[in-house]
Amino acid sequence: MGVGVSTDERTYLVVRNHEDQYSIWPAGQDIPDGWAAEGFEGPKSNCLAHIAEIWTDLRPLSLRRAGDDKGAERVA
Repeated sequence: MGVGVSTDERTYLVVRNHEDQYSIWPAGQDIPDGWAAEGFEGPKSNCLAHIAEIWTDLRPLSLRRAGDDKGAERVA
């Protein structure tokens, strides 16, 4: 087997926190406080690809909302 080749065959969950930030967590382990399963699970590479597809705005939710409020003030 070559250097850097991953042999991680575990199943992972895609998890999301209250700021709509995403991560992965090994299936079968307790999810840390503040995080919840998002509904997608599978091999690590599939979970990371799913996150890359759905998490297009990496700013925390609170920052996105603050930006939306400022934009509304400028338009008014």
